[in-house]
Amino acid sequence: MIKAVIFDLDGVIVRTDDLHYRAWKFVADQEGIIFNQTINHRLRGVSRMESLEIILEQSNKTYLEDEKLKLAKVKNDYYIDLLKNLSKSDILPGVLFVLDALKQKGIKIAIGSSSRNTPMILKQIGLDQAFDAIADGNDVKNSKPAPDVFIRAAERLNIEPRLCAVVEDAEAGIEAAKHAKMISIAISDARKSPKADYRLEKITELLSIV
Repeated sequence: MIKAVIFDLDGVIVRTDDLHYRAWKFVADQEGIIFNQTINHRLRGVSRMESLEIILEQSNKTYLEDEKLKLAKVKNDYYIDLLKNLSKSDILPGVLFVLDALKQKGIKIAIGSSSRNTPMILKQIGLDQAFDAIADGNDVKNSKPAPDVFIRAAERLNIEPRLCAVVEDAEAGIEAAKHAKMISIAISDARKSPKADYRLEKITELLSIV
């Protein structure tokens, strides 16, 4: 029995993938590092610093820790500037219908995202008051595929992990859900994960599972 659904944010609730790509491309271009959509694909569901490490694999230069932190700040500052144009129109199709339907069923809903910009994103798209709990990159030390952010969300919902389902678009997120002993529901790219318990073509199919 599922008592709660925990949603990843980027790529599940809202369309921000292109903004992340543009921000990382800005950093890579400044550093003369090759960065394309293939490399960008590896960043899905991964924390900011881990994403930077993947990008720096393409560089011949060795970066000191403080240099990495500066690059991460440049990326985030650029990304935040792009987020200012985010609006309700960027909410992915079917999401609002699904959230409303789950509430009517008495199922708790939460966000479990690696993004430290979660509060700003939710406010920009008008969903900052829509969820029963929010856990993000500001709350945990270890990002996905570690289960920490999903476990924190379940704690805030006061619901046992085994009674929670996670909706994810990244394979790292599916792994995190399994580590948390939660039901894993894959959408978009995460459908390739062999660890997913369910695979959705579109978000509205979730309502046939919970």
